[in-house]
Amino acid sequence: MLTMGVDIGSASSKVVILKDGKDILAGVVVPVGTGTSGPTRALQQALETAGVTKSDISMIIVTGYGRMTFTEADEQVSEITCHAKGVHHLVPSARTIIDIGGQDAKVIKLDEHGHVTNFVMNEKCAAGTGRFLEVMARVLEVSVSDLQELGDQAETIVPISSTCTVFAESEVISQLASGKKNADVVAGIHQSVARRVAGLAGRVGLTPDVVMTGGVAQNGGVVKALEKELKVPIIVAPKSQLTGAIGAALIAFEKVSKSQS
Repeated sequence: MLTMGVDIGSASSKVVILKDGKDILAGVVVPVGTGTSGPTRALQQALETAGVTKSDISMIIVTGYGRMTFTEADEQVSEITCHAKGVHHLVPSARTIIDIGGQDAKVIKLDEHGHVTNFVMNEKCAAGTGRFLEVMARVLEVSVSDLQELGDQAETIVPISSTCTVFAESEVISQLASGKKNADVVAGIHQSVARRVAGLAGRVGLTPDVVMTGGVAQNGGVVKALEKELKVPIIVAPKSQLTGAIGAALIAFEKVSKSQS
């Protein structure tokens, strides 16, 4: 049986095709999200990668920020539920999920069965998200993917005290103008994201194992800064950008299996 999970974020669209609730036949990330051609492109690419057609898919579940506008799915499920399901499948020992996406950050607590016991989200403000890192990278005239390498070269951390993205941008510009090294400023940017997310985590409490998901999990500089702030080791989820889509495809598999039994 084939099921599909679609996770439409603010900054990217993810699609996973699962076979029998176990094997990932396709996992696609398109770097544009809701309100763009991203979701449709990701769906088409996933079908091509798996070598199947849409009629071969038993059920499609959509999740994420843009789920309400996606018409190809059979059902919608909240992203908290899908992330929990996906992470529990990939890392069964996970008890806390830190997910940093394009425009929001969330911390989710799980029990040993992978059920959500508590969660908190930062969705009103871009501070401590992928968007914050994009703005900072633009000021530094580097790509987001270069931030980790730059941060690794830091000799000291230039603290960024503003949590607001707009004020932090001005602060970074003035630090660079005063002769601070790019690498040291990047280390401060990573620390700023980590502090913001650590503040969120403090509201629900941390239980190991702590697993990180989302696009920002691919920036080792942020992961290291978070480990330092939280004083716990962090496991970066395999396929960290696809956990929501994997969870959605798993839920679809469970629903179809239940209806057939």
